Amino acid sequence: MNSFYVFSGKKIKRFIYIFAAVLLAAGVVYVERGNITVFSESGPSAIYSVPTEKKLIALTFDISWGEKRPEPILKVLEDKKVDKATFFLSSPWSKTHPDIVTNIKNAGFEIGSHGHKHVNYSTLSNEEIRTQISTAHTVLTELTGTEPNLIRMPNGDFDKRVLQVANDLGYKVIQWDTDSLDWKNIGVDNIVKRVTTKAHPGDIVLLHASDSCKQTHEALPLIIDELRRQGYEFVTVSELISQSNTEGKEVRDSASLSNAIEDAAGL
Repeated sequence: MNSFYVFSGKKIKRFIYIFAAVLLAAGVVYVERGNITVFSESGPSAIYSVPTEKKLIALTFDISWGEKRPEPILKVLEDKKVDKATFFLSSPWSKTHPDIVTNIKNAGFEIGSHGHKHVNYSTLSNEEIRTQISTAHTVLTELTGTEPNLIRMPNGDFDKRVLQVANDLGYKVIQWDTDSLDWKNIGVDNIVKRVTTKAHPGDIVLLHASDSCKQTHEALPLIIDELRRQGYEFVTVSELISQSNTEGKEVRDSASLSNAIEDAAGL
């Protein structure tokens, strides 16, 4: 008897996406193999998480536009008595929403820079990178009265030049190990599941408070409750960093490659 398999178009399409993601990940490792030691050993590196045995976790929120989402998120944090979190603010948004910046500051949350123009800094010259970071630094310092020393690059994009310029300006580049994917509006349950199942001691969680992310404020209370049930304590990124002398993981770490594959697979 002859037998055969029937594959649906959807399954074939997903298989192609996963295969392409794996090839991309392998290509990245190959292309960047000469840079890994530069990032992780002899030069500044981005911080994705901090190795610690304590169940500490940092919730981080990026804001680059809009005014509808920040206040509901601040209200959730207040209601849930979470007084430690880190907000990365873009300077153009901060200039047009000084009242919200003040509310974030008065609530006691840590404020980091999200740069000036929301472009990929790896495409800029060294001087342009310096201008973008310095411009944001001036704006945020004037609005908050405190000089930021943490930065999350727009789109999370950087290369070794960006890292070096940021380091020269006194900044630590902060990435994340757990991406909530709230920016994709994948559904409240999916956002909660991604964060609470991927969370680990020393983790930095990526969330957003821009208007394009419509489900974060609904998912956040559930995330907070479940992480507390698991025994986690919420801290700022700076407090997390103080737990270790680590300089962070190298740029092309396993977490970022794994996330790329999962995103392609629709996980």
